[in-house]
Amino acid sequence: MGFIHKEGRGTLALVAGISLAALTVLRLADAADKWVVLAAVASGILFIIVLHFFRNPIRRITPDLNAVIAPADGKIVAIERVNEEEFMKGECTLISIFMNVHNVHVNRAPVAGKVIYRKYHHGKYLVAWNHKSSLLNERTTLAFSLEESTVMMRQIAGGLARRIVTYPKEGEWVEQGSQIGFIKFGSRVDVFIPNHFTVTATLKQKVKGGITVIATVR
Repeated sequence: MGFIHKEGRGTLALVAGISLAALTVLRLADAADKWVVLAAVASGILFIIVLHFFRNPIRRITPDLNAVIAPADGKIVAIERVNEEEFMKGECTLISIFMNVHNVHVNRAPVAGKVIYRKYHHGKYLVAWNHKSSLLNERTTLAFSLEESTVMMRQIAGGLARRIVTYPKEGEWVEQGSQIGFIKFGSRVDVFIPNHFTVTATLKQKVKGGITVIATVR
């Protein structure tokens, strides 16, 4: 597991290639030194920004079968009872995590279990904190089977995001805290848990993917 996530390698190579091409054109055009320096500085800043976004810090995961852990870094923006109609088909508790451009955008499995449902939906690109984004935006839904219950999560693209990456397929087993996807740029992850679970997260709490416990199994 490297410091730079594999999803960012192509983007970083593209940024580096465009920057090099721009500097080459300026040199061949015999542009003034100040423009070459300005282009070099701008290219360097852009590369650092992209590098920062695709960082993939090493996390020491401690599995807990009685806990639901945050699937992403970010801030809790909603905790509420909802009627989930896509898969759970009934009332459950929703915990929403908003990821800004400064957060690590790796997505992790909130529980250990078998993937019993996976579905990608094309959609809009409303800002991720918009309540309607969970149902209208581009998104991927995953459901995990536990011994006596089900936990569902939804990766939601934000206003800038244009690509959701999801790794596990239906029928695969995932370990709690394992990397299961990535969302490029600002986005949101929703977790749906049964009502008999105890929510430990609080509104506006900052959480770390694979580390922060957001709910426990009674």
